[in-house]
Parts: sequence; structure tokens; C-alpha cells
Amino acid sequence: MNEFLKSFGISGGLEIGVLPVSLIFLTAVAVTWFFIPRVRAYAVERGLGDKPNERRLNKELLPNVGGLTVFAGVIAAMVLAIALKPALLATVNIQLLSIALGGAIMVLVGFIDDQFELPSLFRIVVQILCAGLLIVNGIRIDITWLPMWADAILTIIWVVGITNAVNLLDGIDGNVGGLGFITAMSLLALSTQFSTRGAATLILAALAGSCLGFLRHNFNPSKIILGDAGATFIGFTLAAVSMLGTLKVGAAASILAPVVVLLVPILDTTQVTIRRILRGVRPDTPGKDHLHHLLLRRGLDQRRSVIALWSATLLLSIVSMLIQRVNIMVILASAIITIALLALVAQQRILEVKRTPPASSTLET
Repeated sequence: MNEFLKSFGISGGLEIGVLPVSLIFLTAVAVTWFFIPRVRAYAVERGLGDKPNERRLNKELLPNVGGLTVFAGVIAAMVLAIALKPALLATVNIQLLSIALGGAIMVLVGFIDDQFELPSLFRIVVQILCAGLLIVNGIRIDITWLPMWADAILTIIWVVGITNAVNLLDGIDGNVGGLGFITAMSLLALSTQFSTRGAATLILAALAGSCLGFLRHNFNPSKIILGDAGATFIGFTLAAVSMLGTLKVGAAASILAPVVVLLVPILDTTQVTIRRILRGVRPDTPGKDHLHHLLLRRGLDQRRSVIALWSATLLLSIVSMLIQRVNIMVILASAIITIALLALVAQQRILEVKRTPPASSTLET
């Protein structure tokens, strides 16, 4: 099997074993897939969710605690990884722990914000501190011709920027869950090309599985949403993992690759910021000027809008892999598997909706 994988350029990250990586992925899928209904029922009972208002399409309380289950799926998968490969994990333990701790802080602060609306400045400060946690543990942008302090500033901008960019896209059913899954799958294909990225391989397999399991309940019409807890966790994790080797080089292509794969949230945040500044309002002011709003105004429904954004993310992911000169067979396999799994969970949700009347739908800002 190893020789077969090496013929496709897969010889580094998967030296930990194809079976452990598959089990990690499936564990994360199972935790989110099967536990979300119970979490949703508890959230409804406790009133933990987004109430209907003029900015949303849901007609009843929509639980916003899906991010807690996504995080739980990732942690459960990582515990399994430690049990399966304790010797290997010892070499990347500090990286895993720093990302997990930063992610846990994001989930905690996001959950509190979902229920009580924290000040935006406080959330930014927490994100900067979490970026600092990564830096002191060796996870940072490392451009060879820049001084260390400049690398640290770029790392903070990258982590805070991607975290918020992904969060801002969480305004339509399935959007961030799908983006997180597609991006994690493409970064996973990249991480398998290098023997030094075992930590990235494990985290990405867990994150991809959690996002896929969550999508089973979040594809339109959603029964539960990520909330800030889940969206910021996914954004933070993707920003952190993309620095586990991918940006630690001097080659321009390797620096560009993670930017390309995350270009959809980057472009969305950029155009929203520019539009709002030109209108003379604060960039963090709620509004209906995100990419999904633009697609909806052009006549697409929520499902078609999210599929369009998924398609753009997948296309950019392929471009990113081409920039990194990933074997074409690896790219094709990654794309086919990603599309097939997305189609599977979307079909499962559609069949469920056909059997029962749709509950609610969401359009946040």
C-alpha cells in the first residue's frame, strides 16, 4: 500500500498510516452526525438559539450550538489519534495542543457571544491572544527574508483575518460547514505530500470529518447552525493548520497556496469592508452585502447559492494544489471524494426534508 501511495506522491503525512487517518475522519463524522440531534433537542429545551427577527428567515428558534458538536468531534478524533499513534504524536504534541487550546478558547468565547453578544473589541483581543499562543509554540508564518517580528505581525493578521472572514460567511445554510470541509480536504491532500506535516494531517482529517457530519443537519433547510462558536473555530483551525509547514518556506508558490485555497472568505471580507467604508459605516456593522446575499439577490435560492460558493471554493482548492505541484491523480482523487461526500450528505438531508415538513431556514448577517 505504501508503495502504491508513493507512486501518487503520497509519502509523507500518511506515513502515520492510511487506516489511522481514515478512522480519525470517520470518528469525527460519527460524533457530529449522531450527536447533533441530541444537542439540538437540549438547545431547544434551554432556548439556546437565534430567535426570529428582521435579519433572519427562520420562523422559530434555531439552535446555534452546532459548533460545540463540531469541536467535540474534532477532540474525540484527536483522542483516538493519540491512542492509535502515541509515539508519533509525541513529536507534534505541542502543535496539536496549542491549536486545540486556541480552538477551545474560540468555541468558549463564541458560545458566550452567541448567547449574550460580547463587544467586538473583546473578541478581537481574544483572537490576537490565541494567535500569540500559536506563535510562542512555533506555529507561525516564517518567511525567510523577513525579521521575526514581521513574521509575528503577519501571523496575527492571518489568524485574526481568516477567523473573522470565515465567520462572516456563516450567513446561509451549509456555507461555512461546506467551506470548512472542502478546504480541510484540499489542505489534507497537500499535507500528505510532506513527512513533516503529521500534525496537519491528523487535525485536517478530524476537522473534515466533523464538518461533513455537521452538514448532514445543516444543509438547507438547516435544523441547527454553527453559531460564532463553530464558525470562528473552523476559521481559526484552518488558519493555524495552513501554517504547519505550508507557509514556512521562502518559495512564493508555497506562500500563495493557502491564500488561494481560502480566497472565498478573503474576497468576501475584503469587498464587504470596502463597501461599508465607502458608505461611511463601520466594517463590523451588520448588513446584507456578503457574497451569499449578492447571489440571493440574483435569483438563486439558498441551496443554489451555497452550491455556487462550494464550487468556487473547490475550484480554488484545485488551483492551490496545482500551485503546489501536487500529483494530478491526487488532485482528481481529492476532488472526486470531496464532491461525492458532499452530494451524499446533501441528498440525505433532502430526503429527510421530503419525508417531513421543513422546520426553519436561516439567513444571518
